Amino acid sequence: MTQTIAPRVRTLVLLLLAAACALLAGAGPASAHAALTGSDPREGAVVDKAPAQVSLTFSESVSMDDDSLRVLDPKGKRVDDGKPSGTGGTAYSVKLHAGLPDGTYTVTYQVVSADSHPVSGAYTFSVGAPSDTSVTVSGQGAGGGFVGGLYGVGRYVSYAGFAVLVGGAAFVLACWPRGSGVRVVQRFVVSGWLSLTAATLLLLLLRGSYTGSGKVADVFDLGLLGDVLQTKAGAALVSRLLLLAAAALFIAVLFGAYDKREDEEKRDLTFGLAVGGSVVAVGLAATWAMSEHASVGLQAGLAMPVDVVHLIAVATWLGGLTALLVALYRGPADTPVPALAVSRFSRVAFGSVIALVVTGTYQSWRQLGSWTAFTDTRYGQLLLVKIGLVAVLVGVAYFSRRWTAQLAEATPAAAGAAAARRGEKGAGKASTKASGNASSKTGAKASANASAKTGTKAGTKTSGDASAKTGTKASGNAKVAEKESGTTKGSGTAKESGAAKGTGGSQRAAQLARQRAAVDAARQKRQRDADPNRFGLRRSVLAEAGIAVVLLVVTTVLTQTEPGRTEEEAKAAGTSSAGSSAPATGAVTLDMPFDTGSQNGKGVVRVELDPARVGANDLHLYVERPDGTAFDIPEVKVALTQKAKNIGPLPVAPDHITTGHWSASGVQIPMAGDWEVSVTVRTSDIDQVTISKNTQIG
Repeated sequence: MTQTIAPRVRTLVLLLLAAACALLAGAGPASAHAALTGSDPREGAVVDKAPAQVSLTFSESVSMDDDSLRVLDPKGKRVDDGKPSGTGGTAYSVKLHAGLPDGTYTVTYQVVSADSHPVSGAYTFSVGAPSDTSVTVSGQGAGGGFVGGLYGVGRYVSYAGFAVLVGGAAFVLACWPRGSGVRVVQRFVVSGWLSLTAATLLLLLLRGSYTGSGKVADVFDLGLLGDVLQTKAGAALVSRLLLLAAAALFIAVLFGAYDKREDEEKRDLTFGLAVGGSVVAVGLAATWAMSEHASVGLQAGLAMPVDVVHLIAVATWLGGLTALLVALYRGPADTPVPALAVSRFSRVAFGSVIALVVTGTYQSWRQLGSWTAFTDTRYGQLLLVKIGLVAVLVGVAYFSRRWTAQLAEATPAAAGAAAARRGEKGAGKASTKASGNASSKTGAKASANASAKTGTKAGTKTSGDASAKTGTKASGNAKVAEKESGTTKGSGTAKESGAAKGTGGSQRAAQLARQRAAVDAARQKRQRDADPNRFGLRRSVLAEAGIAVVLLVVTTVLTQTEPGRTEEEAKAAGTSSAGSSAPATGAVTLDMPFDTGSQNGKGVVRVELDPARVGANDLHLYVERPDGTAFDIPEVKVALTQKAKNIGPLPVAPDHITTGHWSASGVQIPMAGDWEVSVTVRTSDIDQVTISKNTQIG
C-alpha cells in the first residue's frame, strides 16, 4: 500500500511545487501601488507656451529624491531644475527652465509609494506643436530585473520563514510539548529563524537598488543603505532584525530549559513562553502590517491590527501543518506523534481558519471595493485563486481530521494489544526458567550417584597401585616444578594477550549493541508506518503541505500587486493600471501664475481638485512666491464655470488652513465636461487679479 500510493502523492507535491515556481517566475516586477491620477500638463496635451513647472498627482503619498521626477526635451536633455517638491497631499511638482522652445517633452517619474513599493512611468506633452523626439523610455519598470527578482524571492523566503518559526513553535507549545526534545522538530523551527533572518538581511541590502537604479553594484552602496534606513520600509526591516534576536532567546529556552523540565514543571513554563512568544510573533507580523498595504488607504488604523491577526493565523496554520508533516515523516520511531497532539492541532487549525476567513473578508473589501474588481483586476483574479486554494486546503484538512479521529480510536486498542503481547512474553520467560531449573537439579543428582559408584570401585585398587605411585613420585615432583617455572616465565605474555582480547571484545559488544538498536528502530518504524490510520494521516498532511506552498506563493505575489480599488480608480481616471501614463480625467492639479502689479504681488496659485468627478470633490489651494515659499494673502476666491452648458460660475469659499493653504470639502460639480476654474487673488486692499484655467471633469 505504501509503495504504490506514496509515489503518487510525491508526484502531486512536485507538480504543486512546479506551479509555485511558475507563479514566482511570472510574477514580474511589483505593480504600482500608487497610481498616477492627474498631471499638469496632461498626457498628450499641446499648450501654447511652455509651462513654468510640471505637476503630478498620485492616488496616495509617495517619496521622492532629486532624480525622481525628470523632464526631457526632444533631444533627451533635462530641462527641469532637479528639485521636485510636494505641496501637501498627493501632488508633486518640479520647476522647468525658462524659455523652452516648441516641441515634444517627455516626463518620467520613479517614486516609492507609501506602502513601500516602487512606481515608475512616463508620458509626453508638447509646446506649440508636437515634434519628433529621441527620448526612449526603458521597458523595465521599477522593481524589475535581476535585483527585482531576487527581492521577490527574499520576500517569499521571509514569509515562509515566519510561518515555519511561528507555526512550529506554536505546534510544540500548544499541541506536543514532548516535541521540544525531538531533533527534527528543533531543526525545523531553527531553520525558520535562520531563513527569516537571512531574508531580512538580504532585503535590507537590496532595498536601495530595488527602489532605485536596479543595478547589482548598488546593493553594496553604504550611502544608499543609509538612505534606506531612514525610510519606513528600512525601519521595519531593522525592527524585524531586533525582534529576531528576541526570538533566538525564545528558541533557546524552548529547546533548552523547557525540554529538560518534567511534565508538571513544563506547565508552569509554558505560560511564560506562550506570552513571550506571542509578543515576539505580533511584533514580527507588525513589521509587515506597518509598512505595506495595510498602512495606507482606507481605515489604516483598523487595517493594520487586522493584518497582524491575518499573518499570525496563516503562520499558525501553515507552519504548524508543516511541523506536523516533518514529525510524521522524520520523527524518531521511539517518539511518534501521539494522536492527542494531532487532535489538538486540528482544533488550533480550525480556529486559525476562522480567523483567516474573518480578516480575509475585511481585507478583500478594503482592497477591492466592488464585486467587479474580482474579475476585472489582476489583484482580484489572484485573490480568487487564493480563495480557491484555501477551499481545497480546507477540503483536504477534512480528510485529515477523519484520519485523526480514526487514529485516536485505534490508539487505545493498539496499546492494549501491545500490553497483552508483553504479558505473554513475560509468561513464556517464566516457564522457560522453571524448566531450566528442574533440568539442572535432575542432572546434578545423576552426577552425584555416578561419582559414588566410581569411588567404591576405585577403593579395591588402592593397594595394588601404592607401589607404582611411590616409584614415580620423585619424577612427578620434578615435572611439577618445571611446569610451574614455565608458567611463571610466560605470565606477562598471557596477561597482554588477555587484555587485547578483552578490548576487542568490548568494541565488538558496542558494535553489536548499535546494530541491535538500529534493528529495533527499523522494526519500530515499520510497525509505526504499517498502521493504516497513521499512513493515511501522513498522506493527507503531505497533500496539505504541498497546497500550502502554492498558497504562500500566491500570497507573496498578492503583496506585490496593485490593489483592485486603486487599479479601478486609475482606470476610471483614464490611466493604465501600471501607472505609466497620466489620465485625461481624475484628480487634477492646476498651476496658475499671477501678478497683481504691486510689491510682493507675484506668485503661483496651485489648485488641486480630487477626484475631479461629478459629485462631491475636495479642493485644496496653495499660494507660493516665485521662489516656492508659501505665503498668505488677504483674500482668495474660486469659481467653477462650464460655458458650453451655460452653467456657473459656481462660487467656492475655501477655508484658511495654514500659511499659504486653503481648503474646501464637498465641492459639488453637477456634470462632466470641460470646466473653467477661476481664482481671484487679492494681495492688498486695491490690488487683485483673476486667473483661470480649464480642466476636464470626468
